[in-house]
Amino acid sequence: MPAMETLALFLIIVSAFMHALWNLLVKQSRDKTVFIWWMFLSSATLMTLATFVFGLFPPLTLQLLGLAAGGAVCFVLYHWLGGFAYRDGDLSVTYPLAQTAMLYVPLWGVLILGEKLSLVGIAGIILIALGAYCIQLRSLSAAEFLRPFSQLGNRSVQAALLAGFIYSIGAVFDKTGVNHYPPFQFTFIMVLFMFSFMSLNLLRPCYKGRVLQEWRSNPKLILWSGPVIMASFLSFRFGLQLSPVSYALPVRQVSLLIGVLIGILFLGESFGRIRLASTTLILSGVFLVWHG
Repeated sequence: MPAMETLALFLIIVSAFMHALWNLLVKQSRDKTVFIWWMFLSSATLMTLATFVFGLFPPLTLQLLGLAAGGAVCFVLYHWLGGFAYRDGDLSVTYPLAQTAMLYVPLWGVLILGEKLSLVGIAGIILIALGAYCIQLRSLSAAEFLRPFSQLGNRSVQAALLAGFIYSIGAVFDKTGVNHYPPFQFTFIMVLFMFSFMSLNLLRPCYKGRVLQEWRSNPKLILWSGPVIMASFLSFRFGLQLSPVSYALPVRQVSLLIGVLIGILFLGESFGRIRLASTTLILSGVFLVWHG
């Protein structure tokens, strides 16, 4: 196994752990939209300080700005659509459909980015996608497995499907960006774009007074969230630079397993046979991707 591939796998798993951790912090917050804004502010502040370590930016070309802005738009829309789907729909229906980005990304990787996948790697991606789809199902039955697709006329289901598709487009912007620019600098610019879009949203009258209120409620969570999400962003994009996006995005679904473990160990949630089966599928898929 070449060292570079092993390093990429390690970085993406670190990113998955940090991704699950910052999601846990969001769940513990009071006003989640405002908390995420604070989280990005904290992260952007830390990344500004980190420029003294990672060095100056390459020339700010229109291509760089376009890739970072395009990725930021996609990821902000993904979170907005996902939030809408989870708020108005059944989680066991909408969550699996929001993970469909993994089905599009290998296609874009081959058609747009010229990536090549082995049969073993493709088998691994299929197992990871299947595990990610099944992890929120309520029973191991054909009817339950097909239930999300029986509600395609539901707006929350449509939002979940659209979220997955848009995220896959953002992954292409992401991979193209880190292929042409240093991962830290590209991530920093994209974070600034995302923070700007979120700030525009908070200018709406319904958010008046809520920003300071969230700070007063959760100052420690906000301070912790900055380094956690920065570590998640950077480790993933450094790993993405070293591996095909067709493999990197599915492997990051290890965050689902870490989220399950956090729920069991710290939130008293049950494991269950569905989660056991889904865990087995995801880990088997990661193993095949690593060797494929």
